[in-house]
Amino acid sequence: MKYYLSLLLLMVSLVGCSSAGHKQETNSAATELSYLAKTDIDTLTDIHIRRIDGLLKRLAIKLYRRNPRHCQGGTPAIDNCVARLFDPQQTYPALGGKTRTESIQLAFDEEYQGDRVMALVIGLKSMIAAAYGDKTEFFIIDELDPQKLYNSARNIEITVWRLSQRSQANSELFLISNEMNGRVKNLSFERLFGEMISLQDTMASIIAEKTQRTIKNVIQRLASAVFLPI
Repeated sequence: MKYYLSLLLLMVSLVGCSSAGHKQETNSAATELSYLAKTDIDTLTDIHIRRIDGLLKRLAIKLYRRNPRHCQGGTPAIDNCVARLFDPQQTYPALGGKTRTESIQLAFDEEYQGDRVMALVIGLKSMIAAAYGDKTEFFIIDELDPQKLYNSARNIEITVWRLSQRSQANSELFLISNEMNGRVKNLSFERLFGEMISLQDTMASIIAEKTQRTIKNVIQRLASAVFLPI
């Protein structure tokens, strides 16, 4: 670890020594050095994070379309609502400071009268980000915990079950996702969630093998399952 840190500091110092009069060369050198400071797994992790982000955006769009009362005004309004969810400078006072699994649970809370799509997506987004140490880019000195990645996959599974099974007092689902078109069931939500789960499980396996760490498998009944710690 000390070797990797020294190497990275050397790279940074080399970039810092570049002349301000050679901005193009400096930018090019910095780009090359950033690749040198990454392993193949670091690059793969970056790709997984971007893929998850894209899937979450698609999920938000689909949920707002199926639950228009949480974002009224058609496509332009939905685009704005989704952009707000992925704006790093945005805050969400309606969530009362809740993030991760607490925010997910808020989406299925009978007393919560706010934007349930926002609560669900922000919860998933922050929970998955926590599994990656709240980092969006990885280098050779960064480490991941395979158990957290595994736990995040199980938490997504619990969320999927609650989304399709949890109902309000009037028997209506808290959020509408899948639907039946005659005898044909729309499984687009399952495919989105399935890909998220697969990405997290794949990363958990890769990191566990790399670090020689054992993942503790957790088996729960979805109907009574509790969210796992991240």
